Amino acid sequence: MSDQADKASRFLALHRPGEPLLLPNPWDAGSAKILASLGYQALATTSSGHAATLGRLDGSVTRDQAIAHAAEIVSATPLPVSADLENCFADDPEGVAQTIELALGAGLAGCSVEDYGGDGPAIYDLALAKERVAAAAEVAHRGGVHLVLTGRAENFIRGNPDLADTIERLQAYQEAGADVLYAPGLGTAEEIRQVVSSVDRPVNVLARAGAPTVSELAELGVARISVGGHFAFAAIAGLVEAATELRDRGTYGFAEASRNGGRAAREAFD
Repeated sequence: MSDQADKASRFLALHRPGEPLLLPNPWDAGSAKILASLGYQALATTSSGHAATLGRLDGSVTRDQAIAHAAEIVSATPLPVSADLENCFADDPEGVAQTIELALGAGLAGCSVEDYGGDGPAIYDLALAKERVAAAAEVAHRGGVHLVLTGRAENFIRGNPDLADTIERLQAYQEAGADVLYAPGLGTAEEIRQVVSSVDRPVNVLARAGAPTVSELAELGVARISVGGHFAFAAIAGLVEAATELRDRGTYGFAEASRNGGRAAREAFD
């Protein structure tokens, strides 16, 4: 078994309902190394965090940039890495398949495909959305590496908090071959419970303000918890706080946090 195949197999095995995998989202090689040093078992890229490193908003990164970024995160640590590939940078199933081929070439253990396209009809028609997941799964699973494919239903973060439609979509993506199912933006325990009980694949939940705690999500049968861009933007918030203190107060209270960060970096990068 190749190293990539082994990572993909380990990554899938870490998805245990009721024992959720904590999947943090680094935004560069350094943050990946630090998270690995803290004992996390797998990592995932974040499209919004990556875009922020380029001074851009989410949705503005190209496919080539996203794949190169994913390969950088893969090479930073020995951990399995899954990539946030947005809508796989294509509306049509053929384009989705091409992106999954590139994801395999980047050494990834997993990746995701969203049903939100931005332009035109923002949320894809269900039939097309299912075809897109099927095209992704055919490439992800046909070779020696079983790339762990996450099918994402974007309703709740795109202004359409329709739980029934979201569940129908996740069920369709399961039928199309997705290994993991994800509806970012689910907010209540009851919504999450209904999703988990309606599908037969591991379910990922996004950690967000007001969401159930890790232990509560475990009780609901969740198999994976990711943070999206939250860690990246928490780091940016720390930068803003330190820079504002220096500019407005002329003091250096940020030096203590800097020492702690420097210590963590030395331990992770050594």
